[in-house]
Order: sequence, then C-alpha cells, then structure tokens
Amino acid sequence: MKSLAELKAIKDKMQGQVGVRSHGENETRVVVGMATCGIAAGARPVLQKLSALVQEKNIQGVQVTQTGCIGLCMHEPIVEVYGKDGEKTTYIGMTAEKAEVIVERHLIGGKPVIEYTVSGSGL
Repeated sequence: MKSLAELKAIKDKMQGQVGVRSHGENETRVVVGMATCGIAAGARPVLQKLSALVQEKNIQGVQVTQTGCIGLCMHEPIVEVYGKDGEKTTYIGMTAEKAEVIVERHLIGGKPVIEYTVSGSGL
C-alpha cells in the first residue's frame, strides 16, 4: 500500500463484502462461526466461498457475516442462516463445496438443505 487513495479503494471494496452491511428486517443473514475452533476446522474457506457466491450471483437481501463461538465445537465449521421469516437453520460440518449447495438450494431456491443440518445428519 503506497497511498491513502489505495487504502480508501481497499476499504470501499471491503464494504461490499463480509459483515460490513447493516442488517435490515427484510434481509437473510448467513452467519459463519469464526472462533478458534471454527477456524481450525476450516471455516475461513467456507466464509470466503459464501461471500464470493452471494456477490457473484448478485443475491439481493442476503448478508454474510461472521461471529465467534456458536457453542457446538464438535460440529464446526458451522453456518447459521437466519431467514427473513425469523427461521434459523444451522448447518454443520460445512465445506466450501457444501456452501455452494447452500447458496443454490437455500439462499436462491428457498429450501433448507436438511442433510447438512444436525437433524438431517442423523445425530
């Protein structure tokens, strides 16, 4: 980084990405657990993939953000989707590949991917 203008350009780019947009009532929130356990289990690529896909596909009304410990360390990486209707879906054992399925089937198609949840995993 060589100038304030370059720093401002980086800031402007990042404002359209992870966790910097305000949460509105009619917005779906996608929250990735990024505590130490989540990061160690591979949450960073999941967060990056979700954020990139939401931007690439120009999915409106969806905010991708991160949080600390969700409390289910043995199931990390964890992604929680809070729908516009207030419904929460918790996905466990997430990967970047599974994130692609979540985007297509849940965020775009409107149907949770049950087999990636605690109840669908047979636990």
